[in-house]
Amino acid sequence: MSVALGGVAQASPAFRLHQERRRVLYLAKIRGLWIALVFFALAVVALARIAWLGAVEPGAQPLSMAQRLLPERGEIVDRNGVPLARAFHARALWYNPQAIGDGGAPLVKSPEAVAKALAAIFPEADEGRLLRKLKSGKPTYLARRILPRQMAKVHALGEPALEYPPEKERFYPQGSLAAHVIGFVDADGEGKVGMEEALQDRLLDPAGRGEPVALSIDARVQGALEDELMAGIEMHEAIGAAGVILDVETGEVLALASLPSFNPNRIDSDGAQNIFNRVTNQVYELGSTFKPLSVAAAIEAGTVKSLARRYPAREPLKVGPHRIRDSHVIGDSLNVPETLIHSSNIVTAQIADELGVERLQKTMVDLGMSVRPEIELPARGHPLFETKKWSRIRNMTVSYGHGIAVTPLHLASAYAAMVNGGIYRPATLMKRAPGEYVEGRRVFSPATSAKMRQMLRMIVVYGTGRKADAEGFRVGGKTGSAEKPGSGGYRRTSLVSTFAAAFPMDRPRYVIIAMFDEPTGNASTYGQRTAGWNAAPAVGRIVPRIGPMLGVDPDATRDIDLSDLKPLVVTEG
Repeated sequence: MSVALGGVAQASPAFRLHQERRRVLYLAKIRGLWIALVFFALAVVALARIAWLGAVEPGAQPLSMAQRLLPERGEIVDRNGVPLARAFHARALWYNPQAIGDGGAPLVKSPEAVAKALAAIFPEADEGRLLRKLKSGKPTYLARRILPRQMAKVHALGEPALEYPPEKERFYPQGSLAAHVIGFVDADGEGKVGMEEALQDRLLDPAGRGEPVALSIDARVQGALEDELMAGIEMHEAIGAAGVILDVETGEVLALASLPSFNPNRIDSDGAQNIFNRVTNQVYELGSTFKPLSVAAAIEAGTVKSLARRYPAREPLKVGPHRIRDSHVIGDSLNVPETLIHSSNIVTAQIADELGVERLQKTMVDLGMSVRPEIELPARGHPLFETKKWSRIRNMTVSYGHGIAVTPLHLASAYAAMVNGGIYRPATLMKRAPGEYVEGRRVFSPATSAKMRQMLRMIVVYGTGRKADAEGFRVGGKTGSAEKPGSGGYRRTSLVSTFAAAFPMDRPRYVIIAMFDEPTGNASTYGQRTAGWNAAPAVGRIVPRIGPMLGVDPDATRDIDLSDLKPLVVTEG
């Protein structure tokens, strides 16, 4: 309805209200349509994304709520579920001079007063260092991984510039135990050195963080190995030690120790010097521990047909300008068991010479001696192994462990093959499933392996390994004492003393390598520093500790049958 005023039609208020309502409704409909179109487009994009994930990434699965709540790095446990590495959320103490942001003083109290208060809360902190950081005017960490009660005390100081940012932390509940196996995580969240580095991707994978990663290590066995090796270091004043315990059937490493060690919870300057792994990364000439391997190769090749055959042993062996000697005159002649029992270089070299370069070199290659040790750890040393055809003299010296340098883990895997029936299997730090079969490569026949088990046992019963004879455990093994090379030749005053062993020899289950770096003689060893006086006794103490843990109980009524070899051996006493 309209009214004419002065010849111009005017719309009534009611009509104008009606028109305004129509306009508002129209705009509302348009806006609603646009909103619907936007939501429709988002739905299309989301559906397309889901379809793409299903078609292109069929393995990708959305994270469940439980997965979202998991720590950001997976847990590592030993073979029995004992925690070795865990992740947890922690707080740090951070100095933020710009916290107030008004250009005023960053601290309410004086830097000296705040530094003194913080030193009282954190006794391990250096007050002078804290003061320098507070006076620098730069943002910086004042403390890492602080406890809730410490955070409460800092908060009570009333300093806005002291903040508590969250940080990801890795905790190693067993301290330094198996540190070289586990490794550590640096400030950037990167695994370093051990299985933390080797398993980096797996530990960070959200799909797998719910299940801890089980290593082959047994924390109880690891503790016993480290304890006895450390006792040996102190007793014989050695600069270090290395040890490994290996399952001869599966290649699983039950314990691996490099001493001195470090604490992965806190890598200080002393700890940083000990990160180097003596078991897998350092190579050594391991001396007479190679003699059984050389004899096994000769038996396998058929160049040693009778163990009763005697070889001249009184005079040094002349090979061109070289002379191969024994530490002392053992006798006019020796047979094969006597050669190993008394550790004769002269006779072992003759056996290797008859065996020939090609066959001994191939045996060492088949035993993994020419390549880095096979294990998951990133720190693996390159052996000093001549890959071209050996000379005659090198072949003879390698037979008794000179002119070749390998890691203790190389030796452990080789001994496992020698006593387990002849099958070489790579070592592993991952727990095997029960009944899991590990295919290896045959190096020795079962018959050769059986003969070597007898002779290794005889070395402990009658020879240089007597101090390793743990009653009831039927230990067998071989000593090795090698001078360390240096400038100008071998250093007669520096030895690497090693005992390579297995038990129980009537049915071998575990190999043990114990090695001391530069041990010294003392009153308890009558001044002797060779392996029979330090490494062998260490194994003799380790076996009774770990045997029952591993299901091997002492049994004095059992032993490997030596009746066919005893008549060949002349023993003392």
